[in-house]
Amino acid sequence: MANKEVITDRKTLETLAPVTTAPIRLHVFVCTGKSCSAVDSAEVKSAFERELLSRNMLFGKEKKGKNPKGSVLVTECASVGFCAIGAAVMIYPDGIWYAQVRAADVPELVEEHILNGRVVRRLALLKVPCAGREADLPAATGGESVNWEA
Repeated sequence: MANKEVITDRKTLETLAPVTTAPIRLHVFVCTGKSCSAVDSAEVKSAFERELLSRNMLFGKEKKGKNPKGSVLVTECASVGFCAIGAAVMIYPDGIWYAQVRAADVPELVEEHILNGRVVRRLALLKVPCAGREADLPAATGGESVNWEA
C-alpha cells in the first residue's frame, strides 16, 4: 500500500473536509444493526435528517441540500449491543442513549434534547459520558431515575 500524504495546509484541509470547520455541537448516532433495522431504524435516521434539515441544523454538503455550517451531524452506526431495545439512538457529546425510538419520537427529541438540552426521560436508557463529563443519568434527568419496568 502506498504511503498517504499528510495534509498540513489548513486551507487545503478545509476545502477537502468541510467538517473540520463546521460548528458541530452534537452528533446523533442511529443504530442500523440487524435488530434495530427490524424496528425501522432507517426511518428514525431519515426522520432526524428531515427534522434537522427543516430547522437548517443538519450538517452536510450544500449540493445535497444540507447546511455546511449545520450544528448537528447524523450518522448511522452498526450494532451497539442493545439489541432488545432498538431502535437505539445516542447523542454525543452528551452521552445520552435512547431506547425504542420511533420516527414519531424524533420531533420531540430534536425539540427537547437537541434544541433545549433536556433529556427525554421516557426514552432515556443510560448516560455514557465523554471524558470530563458527569456519569450519572439521574443528574441528566433532573434527579429522577429512569424505570424501564413501568
